[in-house]
Amino acid sequence: MRITALAGGIGGARFLRGLRAALGPEDRITVIGNTGDDIHLHGLKVCPDLDTVMYTLGGGIHEEQGWGRADETWSIKEELKAYGVGPDWFGLGDRDFATHIVRTRMLAAGYPLSAVTEALCDRWQPGVRLLPMSDDRVETHVRITDADGSRVVHFQEYWVRLHAAVEAEAIVSVGAEDAKPAPGVLEAIAEADLVLLPPSNPVVSIGTILTVPGIRAAVAAAAAPVVGLSPIVGGAPVRGMADRVLAAVGVETGAAAVARHYGSRRDGGLLDGWLVDSSDAAAVDEVEAAGIACRAVPLLMSSVEATAEMARAALALAAEVSA
Repeated sequence: MRITALAGGIGGARFLRGLRAALGPEDRITVIGNTGDDIHLHGLKVCPDLDTVMYTLGGGIHEEQGWGRADETWSIKEELKAYGVGPDWFGLGDRDFATHIVRTRMLAAGYPLSAVTEALCDRWQPGVRLLPMSDDRVETHVRITDADGSRVVHFQEYWVRLHAAVEAEAIVSVGAEDAKPAPGVLEAIAEADLVLLPPSNPVVSIGTILTVPGIRAAVAAAAAPVVGLSPIVGGAPVRGMADRVLAAVGVETGAAAVARHYGSRRDGGLLDGWLVDSSDAAAVDEVEAAGIACRAVPLLMSSVEATAEMARAALALAAEVSA
């Protein structure tokens, strides 16, 4: 099979690890990664979601955190703090710095982000083809009102420094309207036997990928079935603060609400099938009434094998909707 997945960071990466375990060696996975979270720090280009996928599938991730490198040290961060150089709220470890230095040097030499990502993956061998959603600069910003007044901040400041404690009034993909899909992105969607929307954030991960002109239309027009997995379990995000950004786009924090947010392909949306957690089985009828085939299965990624079972359930649902 040729499978194309649109993915964010931790949730997407862990699902992809299970998907890879569920497939055979002849199957091929292409991952279209979110770059809206990208940020420039200390003169370096940092791509958190691409790196999380790369490290997780390449065996270098800090498992407990779900981000950053295993066996990390923090000497550079400590020295920067001693010099009074910030920001100190974003954690870059010494090993992680090396990745960003290599990326930034290659970009400065004229290589596009897609080529840089391919080169970085040569080291990590993630077992998938990892493509950034675009070679162009797209950044997710959040409009908030706090003690400093009404303002727009970078998503990383909202998520990491402010811990999403302030209400998100709007989500803005800066630069998206002028961006183009990276080479291979539209082809990977068009040629896929299955398109997957993993349990990544539907607003600032998968949602941001879909803001790049051409990508949403390609998913909607795909010859393959499109199946998604709910990132909401029991009325709450499994990890992170997705409820904060869902509220900003007027979507309830619920498995059925997120499915309706993506919409049925029958009605011009994106989904043919949707998996909800067993605890949300009551949502199945509501999702199916919206024109989306739905099944309730365990969706907690407690181990690689449990995640592989989730992936197998997605493959089975894809086969059902294709039939």
